[in-house]
Amino acid sequence: MTEPLLVIENLHVSVGEGDDAQEILRGVDLKVFPGEIHAIMGPNGSGKSTLASVLMGKPGYQVTQGRILFKGEDLADLSPDERARKRIFLAFQYPTEIPGVSVVNFLRTAYNAVHSDKVLGPLEFRKYLQTKMDLLEVPNSIINRYVNAGFSGGERKRAEVLQMAVLDPDLAVLDETDTGLDIDALKEVSAGVLKVHNETRGMVVITHYQRLLNYIQPGFIHVLIKGRIVRSGGKDLALDLEAKGYDQFRVELEESESQAPQ
Repeated sequence: MTEPLLVIENLHVSVGEGDDAQEILRGVDLKVFPGEIHAIMGPNGSGKSTLASVLMGKPGYQVTQGRILFKGEDLADLSPDERARKRIFLAFQYPTEIPGVSVVNFLRTAYNAVHSDKVLGPLEFRKYLQTKMDLLEVPNSIINRYVNAGFSGGERKRAEVLQMAVLDPDLAVLDETDTGLDIDALKEVSAGVLKVHNETRGMVVITHYQRLLNYIQPGFIHVLIKGRIVRSGGKDLALDLEAKGYDQFRVELEESESQAPQ
């Protein structure tokens, strides 16, 4: 039987320290197997971006209970760069601008840092990069510019998908990739994500809206409310959310918490 790529067990995460600490995730469980696409949906403040940040090891978050296993290895003591070298990738909701650094140089530096066992020189990397650009139909005009400098929302997200294709991760986490995209850009970016997906790569797609799932069709959908996954299902769950919103799950969660033993 195939082993899961990612196992999240009873994950509790807080921000802040001492009396100011605030619990954001309150017992999240999730398994992702190779080839699967999972969508995490929820309203603002539900903990979706916190989950993405904790998976990548972003500083400032404290795992107070539970664990995250990637290919059977506990990630607790690994820094973000070590997780990247383990082949975990995070596409940011708001990709950062890096003045003075071209996209092509940034991508080569990132590739060689992650794939230290097969470092590529400038010409070798340019040939490799071209295969990914051809796959995703990315023009040269993007890679010759400074990273995200003056990029539109669609260009930023297409550059993130190109980065994912170049780094070739085993697990890709997409944090609200649909943010700032009009319908045409959403279609282009979604098509790129599907071209990069394969039977060995797991994906976790985080989003507010069902519209993204019209194009990236996940096999599994999870509703995150107040730091807990309150419902999991398939395509029908996304359609139910589109029709009824998140209030139905807030009520269910409040009722279950009120009945829980103190």
